[in-house]
Amino acid sequence: MKVLLDIKDSKAAFVMELLKSLDFVKAEQLSPQNAKFLKELKGSIKEVNLAKQGKIKLQSADDFLNEL
Repeated sequence: MKVLLDIKDSKAAFVMELLKSLDFVKAEQLSPQNAKFLKELKGSIKEVNLAKQGKIKLQSADDFLNEL
């Protein structure tokens, strides 16, 4: 199982050390760019799921291209 944690910077070193001390846990720190990417991807997936449920309407590709 994979888990993504959002930890305050002031406590990050402590939590990482704690996780690394557990032999059944593999912990690695994400770069700020990768963390931002994952957050945006999660938001995109949420939008797609809402669209599939009919709760929101997504913009068509033609409308998107016309905006450019």
